[in-house]
Amino acid sequence: MERGMSKGYKITKITILSVVVLLAVLAVTLFTASGAQKKAKYLDPWKRDYFEQFEDPRLQVIAHGLLAANSHNLQPWKIRLDQQNPLLLYLYTDNERLALESDSLARQTLVSQGTFLEYMRVAGEQLGYPAEIVLFPDGEYDEQHLSESMERKPVAKITLSKASPQNNPLYEFMFLPDTNRMAYQPDEITSAQIRKLNKTNTDQDLILSILNDKADIEKFGAYGVEGTEIETGLRRMNDESARIFRSNEYQKNKYRYGFSFEGQGTTGWKKHLLQGLITIIPFLNNEEASTKLAVEAAQTAAGHTPSYALILSKDNSRTSQVKAGMLYSRLILTAHEEGLVMQPLSQVLQEYPEMHEAYGKIHREYAAAGETIQFLIRLGRPTQDTPLSMRREAVDLISE
Repeated sequence: MERGMSKGYKITKITILSVVVLLAVLAVTLFTASGAQKKAKYLDPWKRDYFEQFEDPRLQVIAHGLLAANSHNLQPWKIRLDQQNPLLLYLYTDNERLALESDSLARQTLVSQGTFLEYMRVAGEQLGYPAEIVLFPDGEYDEQHLSESMERKPVAKITLSKASPQNNPLYEFMFLPDTNRMAYQPDEITSAQIRKLNKTNTDQDLILSILNDKADIEKFGAYGVEGTEIETGLRRMNDESARIFRSNEYQKNKYRYGFSFEGQGTTGWKKHLLQGLITIIPFLNNEEASTKLAVEAAQTAAGHTPSYALILSKDNSRTSQVKAGMLYSRLILTAHEEGLVMQPLSQVLQEYPEMHEAYGKIHREYAAAGETIQFLIRLGRPTQDTPLSMRREAVDLISE
């Protein structure tokens, strides 16, 4: 009988060891497929000393500008350095980095030019190279030939000058993630915080409103969910997002723009587990699963947001779009200074046909005088930190 027990014990031990070995092999396989062993070069630009590798002050401010929030994380920026003046550069829209389905009029793309410019401005002041920014020095785009016009006409002419470095209190907050899509704490934004945030708007052609009334919060939450449901219900939108989704570290290091699991707040071993699974079994990241996840995230956000902000422009010119982006950057940096985080809800403000009804409804309610809502923004205190997103190298933005 003792022999039988001994034999049974050995079989059980072998079985357990086999399972452990199998799980270890599976874990190694998944983590290898994820690229867990690879250095995350796509995060290098977030390092505080990243800019120091460049002697050219223009590249130093560019290295800060590329940290700015931008639509679809496409980083649609192209820089041309003046060959005669070492302090002069031009910002262009990169017409090869457009989200043609969801951002059909390139409004969000132009807003992203503004976020970039404001980060450059803050950095220039901090480093002792204040920037004079002239928007559309050659005039605004020819809308009938938009892509060609983006190639020919700069969004901005930026002239740096040498001066004594000035401490800008917003500078240190440029190195924090620009978007937090997680649930927020229920604490209301204080009156003092609202006053401070409102001071970020110094442009008479823009309107900034911070709203924390219960009725407004419920309406904006519903708009966020509705916009997400409409967008994720369209195959062409899902295909557009899938094309720029980076499923592992290899892809993130290669492309350094677009979406990834970090955008959902996923980090650590869980991130590598998901990346490995999706890399080995791609169909797990199917349209149905992605849609469900996006809608659930929108519903969670709607139920956990104490305040919203609106940025409106009196017209919808390209200049106003860029200015709205500049204001957004000032707003997010000031919010970070106050311990707050933000998330722009872009879907309901998009201009493709299926969104027209929702777009018209929110504008009739909150822009009744004919303004354009450039941003609808969640605002609050975070319940958890969110990871940094991919960024390209500063030199990759330079065009001849």
